[in-house]
Amino acid sequence: MRTATTRGWEEAGRARAPGLAGIAPAWGITVVRLMMGIILIEAGLSKWVHGIAGTVGYFGQIGIPAPGVLGPWVGAQELIGGILVLLGFKVRWVAILFVVEFLVTTFYVKVFNPKIGFEAARPDLMLLAAALMLIVAGAGKLALDEWLARVP
Repeated sequence: MRTATTRGWEEAGRARAPGLAGIAPAWGITVVRLMMGIILIEAGLSKWVHGIAGTVGYFGQIGIPAPGVLGPWVGAQELIGGILVLLGFKVRWVAILFVVEFLVTTFYVKVFNPKIGFEAARPDLMLLAAALMLIVAGAGKLALDEWLARVP
């Protein structure tokens, strides 16, 4: 509900940044989605280029169950899922997988590991927040999901 107070804040915002007032919030979601896709593609690609055996070994060292299955799964999820996120295709469903991944990497692998800690978890927390945003808000603009919704 718009009140005199909220209208005042809106007008003050337009006065400070008049060019930004007309930009739809969906464009902000798009920027986050594109950056998340690029980060995930690079992470997944590096796991495969440098040898998935390294990921499998690391998962085994830190106690991730079934590292021989989950190492390749995470590498594929980051690469394929990153491409899907970048393209904006089925983003809400793909983001659910990333919420699970970044809950594990943030809390199990980093925050509660005294050898690693919170400092290393900050990028994972941001990717977790981005995945949650995509679930709630969708893909934003310039997304295949948006385009397919308009195709009869």
